[in-house]
Amino acid sequence: MAHLRTHKGNTPKIGSRTWVDPSAVVIGDVILGDDCSVWPLTVIRGDMHKIRIGARCSLQDGTVVHITHASDYNPGGWPTSLGNDVTVGHKALLHGCTIGSRVLIGMGAIIMDGAVVEDEVIIGAGSLVPPGKTLASGYLYMGSPCRQARRLSDQERGFFVYTAANYVHLKNEYLK
Repeated sequence: MAHLRTHKGNTPKIGSRTWVDPSAVVIGDVILGDDCSVWPLTVIRGDMHKIRIGARCSLQDGTVVHITHASDYNPGGWPTSLGNDVTVGHKALLHGCTIGSRVLIGMGAIIMDGAVVEDEVIIGAGSLVPPGKTLASGYLYMGSPCRQARRLSDQERGFFVYTAANYVHLKNEYLK
């Protein structure tokens, strides 16, 4: 059984047919949508703000999802949210950011406080999305700090739904 922890009266809510690996930890004000997969050693920590993850998202091994708390320096704080059909590569770090739908986040990528990633974006492995940066829809971004590399092809745009469905299929095997 996964480590689902209540914090300050907030218990994570897990969607229908969602699989969370027993070594993953999900804490506090977190909602995971239907058909998601949370892979080994992932941490989703909604202790000082909320985390919302849409349907068919895959958070792969060692991913960390956290928030930015409210303070005098940042009065509202920043929750973390992911749309639908988001694939997050191994050891990515998502911190107080907003991720749209149909996004691929490469392995080891870091997305910082207040960053916004619009729909249909690929973020290359090891990329750093600086605080407050917006990544426009339809592009590949790479580097540290990341920069717009090129427009996505139609084939790449089709890959978002394919890869999300592939991880739905794989997590269904684990649910059996």
